Amino acid sequence: MELQRLVVKLGTSLLTGGMERLDLTVMSSLVGQVAALHSQGREVIIVTSGAVTAGRQVLDMDPERKDTSFKQVLAAVGQSRLMNAYEQLFSWHSITVAQALLTRADLAHRASYLNARNTILALLELGVVPIINENDVVAAEELEGATFGDNDNLSAMVASLVDAELLAILTDTPGLCTADPHLDPRACLIATVEHIDERIEALALGSAGSGIGGMATKVQAAKLATAAGVTVVVADGREPGVLPRLVAGDSVGTRFVPTASRVEGRHRWLLASRTKGSLRIDDGAAHALAQDNKSLLPVGIKGVEGDFQRGEVVSIKNGRGKRIACGIVNYSAHELSLIRGAHSKKISATLGYEYGAEVMDRNNMVLL
Repeated sequence: MELQRLVVKLGTSLLTGGMERLDLTVMSSLVGQVAALHSQGREVIIVTSGAVTAGRQVLDMDPERKDTSFKQVLAAVGQSRLMNAYEQLFSWHSITVAQALLTRADLAHRASYLNARNTILALLELGVVPIINENDVVAAEELEGATFGDNDNLSAMVASLVDAELLAILTDTPGLCTADPHLDPRACLIATVEHIDERIEALALGSAGSGIGGMATKVQAAKLATAAGVTVVVADGREPGVLPRLVAGDSVGTRFVPTASRVEGRHRWLLASRTKGSLRIDDGAAHALAQDNKSLLPVGIKGVEGDFQRGEVVSIKNGRGKRIACGIVNYSAHELSLIRGAHSKKISATLGYEYGAEVMDRNNMVLL
């Protein structure tokens, strides 16, 4: 089947060419490629960085000042300039664009998640190109590098949100390499990643990059998106015709293969949700979840972390502390601390009531 819908993430290092200003030549080339895909009837959503840099350029401020509150000021000044640049560039191709500012909290709540999805899909139906950015003015987590990491993870969430077939993360490096290509001339490109394991994560941590998000955050984003059934490619946005080539299936950059089929809407929401805590489970329970498609029972729980209530989303970690799933719990943290390790038949006797035998039903869970 021909690729119909894709999300394109444009990083700061690409949009600025490593300088302290937007590079309109680079932006014009990328917009032209998006316009070419648009003319073919394909649907393209852009997740962009660059607002902080645009604000810094306008205010001519010290590039060394990096405190969060000041970056929020720069984002407030720069966001309109960034969108104005996109609007003018797309107008040359007679394409209308729309701005959407999101925070992770917007995607963590069911109603907001569905509203964002419906709005973006309606824009696509009208032939509008949505341009999405993290709402830096109110989302301090992204600016501090603790949540999204220069919009990488936001782009993965958006790709999952809109059922995209491809997420193209464009940056200023050729992709994931065996070493940092900026420092080691012997670094080789890894063309395909079938599964993101500890070795791949270690390679990403050893790769540098300008902007908030380096290769590590791009691999994090790829892990999130591939778990939702989205193919991810990390590639050099300066490559001639990179987007049409990716859509045509050419080998460009590093391609991360989906680890699951497309998950239905409820599961996508779970992947996007902010978790309120975590459950540490034993090897037997981990095997039951991963291999036997089972629900989580209290007998398999070894530890409870965080303060969460019934109905909230929590992570599930194996005995080594690795996050392997997330889902909606049927019991609060306090209740689980009392029944962990116990047989389901003892829930009522321990609590004086019960909400069912399962701590987390398989239908309310997504494996990572």
